[in-house]
Amino acid sequence: MTMLDRLVALLPLTWLDAAALALFAAAWASYQWYSDHRDSARPRLNREMDRYTREWLVRMAERDNRMMDVNVMRNLMRSSQFFASTTMLILGALVALMGYAEKAASVVAELPFTLQTSERVWEFKIIVLLMIFVYAFFKFSWSIRQFGFCSILVGATNKPTPTPELYAAHTDRIAAIASFANRNFNQGLRAYYFGVAAMSWFQHPALMIAMTLGVIYVLYQREFRSKTLDLLMDRSGE
Repeated sequence: MTMLDRLVALLPLTWLDAAALALFAAAWASYQWYSDHRDSARPRLNREMDRYTREWLVRMAERDNRMMDVNVMRNLMRSSQFFASTTMLILGALVALMGYAEKAASVVAELPFTLQTSERVWEFKIIVLLMIFVYAFFKFSWSIRQFGFCSILVGATNKPTPTPELYAAHTDRIAAIASFANRNFNQGLRAYYFGVAAMSWFQHPALMIAMTLGVIYVLYQREFRSKTLDLLMDRSGE
C-alpha cells in the first residue's frame, strides 16, 4: 500500500473535496507567484507603492527632523501588529473548536445545501484553517521585524544632505527591506482572504471552489485594476 493509499484510507475525502482542496492550493500558489514574483512590466499596486516608498526615503535624507518618518514606520508596524494579534485569537478559537468538532458539525448541518461529512474530515478541515492562519501569523510577525529594521536604519541615516544621491545606497537598502515587509504583510492579509474561502468548505466543497475563484477575482481587481492603482500611476479610468 502506497503512502497515498494510506492517506486516502485514513482520511476518506470525496473526489469533490479533493478537487476543491487541490484547486484551492493551486490557485493560491499560482496567484501569489503571479502577483509577487512574476517579472512583468504590468502595473501592480505593490510595485507602485515601492516606488513611492523610495521617493519618501529620498526626501527623508533631506530632513533634519525625522520624527514624521519614524511615525510613518510606526503606523506601518502597528498594522502588522494588529493582524498578528488578531491571528493569534483566531488560532486559539480554532484549537478550541477541535474539541467541539462534533457539535459544530451538527450546527453547520442545519444550514441549507450542507454536505454531510465524517467527524474526521471535519477535523481535517479545521487543521487546514489552522495551517492557513499559522502561515499568516508568521508572515505578519516577520513583517513587524522588518519594519523594525527599517526604523533602525532610518535612525542610522546621517545628517541631512541637499544631495540625496550621496545616500542612494542607504535609501535603497531601507526601501528594499520596506518592500519585503510590505510583501510579507500583503501575503499575510491574502491568507485571510483565502481563509474565508476555506471556511466555505465546511458547508460544501462546490462552494469552496466558487469562493476560491471569487477571492482570486477580488484580489486581481484590487491589485491590478483598481482606481487606487490608477491614481498612484497618475492616470484616470476605471
